[in-house]
Amino acid sequence: MLTLRIVPCLDVDAGRVVKGVRFQNLRDAGDPAERARVYEEQGADELALLDVSATPEGRGHAIATVERVRAMLAIPLTVGGGVRSEDDAARLLQAGADKVAVNTAAVADPRLFERMATRFGAQCTVLSLDAARTDDGWEVVVRSGRERTGIDAIAWARSAAARGAGEIVLTSWDRDGTRRGYDLELVGAVSAAVTIPVVASGGAADAGDLIAGARAGADALLVASMLHDGDTTVGALKRALFEAGLEVRK
Repeated sequence: MLTLRIVPCLDVDAGRVVKGVRFQNLRDAGDPAERARVYEEQGADELALLDVSATPEGRGHAIATVERVRAMLAIPLTVGGGVRSEDDAARLLQAGADKVAVNTAAVADPRLFERMATRFGAQCTVLSLDAARTDDGWEVVVRSGRERTGIDAIAWARSAAARGAGEIVLTSWDRDGTRRGYDLELVGAVSAAVTIPVVASGGAADAGDLIAGARAGADALLVASMLHDGDTTVGALKRALFEAGLEVRK
């Protein structure tokens, strides 16, 4: 097992960090550059910056926000939201992203993974997989959770990996913002289906949820609400993981 990574996530709308439940009823959670600085100081291994309104509003990611956040960080930065082409990805990488995550556009054009991986490398190419439970599994949802696709999430994860995605940020739509813990069945199913790293996302409320996510197969653990609300710190989460016998970065 690889050393676990803790990845604070900044969902951004109109230049501010926001947080809601299942991508709805967003509330303000601060300035993204300032949040980025604080979480890096706490020991974050990486940071994710997701523009939650770019795709629904039909626009690209706010480049200025990426540049502001990058200026505060020395750790890797994954950026997603509003990416429709490899040229969009190039602009985000030039602005300071280390990895670019795609969801909606890749569902419409799965070869986007191939083109991005060829141009930038698999290490820069991330599938942002938002999955909602169905009667017999999970389906892919797009446009910040506004549309269900009918596409099987496990099959889509395999396809993206085969086409060149080097990592999956896996978000349970049902758990997002609920603080009910990661969907461990979903994490286990996707982790078992692919050989690339899986970042568990959606629903973590405390260190116990992170421990459970790691044991379910996640290679990295995305956290948001518990940090934004000041319930804990990245350092405290790492200590809890270490005390549970899991390997974390110093």
